[in-house]
Parts: sequence; C-alpha cells; structure tokens
Amino acid sequence: MLEIEVVESPDHTLCRPVGELDAYTVLAFREALGELAQRPKVVIDLSEVPFMDSAGLGALAEAIRRAREHGGEVAVACSRPTLTRLLHTTGFDRIVPVTETLDAALAALDGAAEG
Repeated sequence: MLEIEVVESPDHTLCRPVGELDAYTVLAFREALGELAQRPKVVIDLSEVPFMDSAGLGALAEAIRRAREHGGEVAVACSRPTLTRLLHTTGFDRIVPVTETLDAALAALDGAAEG
C-alpha cells in the first residue's frame, strides 16, 4: 500500500510517498507527480519509502523530465541510505539535487532558482 501526501506552500510543493514504491504501486505515484508537473518547485521526499524498484525510478525520471518541460525545478530528499545509494548509483544526483534532509532539498531548489 502506498500513500502519497502532497503539501502546497507558497514557495514549493512537497510530494511525500509513504510505503513501498514498486510495480504494484507506481501508478499512484506517477499520477500524483503528473499533477505536480506544472509547479515551479517540487520536492519529492522519499524518506518514508523503504523500497523502490526500477518502476519507481522510471516514474521519478519521468516526473523530472515533465517538470523541466514546464520550466520547473525538482529536488529529492531521502534519509534512507539504501535509497540514497540507489539514486547516486543510477545517476539521479547528476540531474537533480539529492539530499539527506528536506531542508537541504529546499535550499538546493532555492539555489537552482537563483542560479
């Protein structure tokens, strides 16, 4: 079971999936991210995701591409070492900021908007 929390603030939109992100749950994640594609700043917090497979990575890559097509910026926060390692190994940290904390992800978004 995957739950997806979306929190809107004046500065950014936070998307926080809670639960495993795999082939069985990826559709809900993909739909939620699709609805956020036109937001200028999106933080995806994966800290409550204990497991993510290639389907989840694909949905994440698609969300980043769609956000950029609309001129938006995306950052990923993840405090789980196994997922952070996966994101670094697959190169996500080369296309979007991948940080350990939500505050660091927000700071990275602010830096991207300024630069």
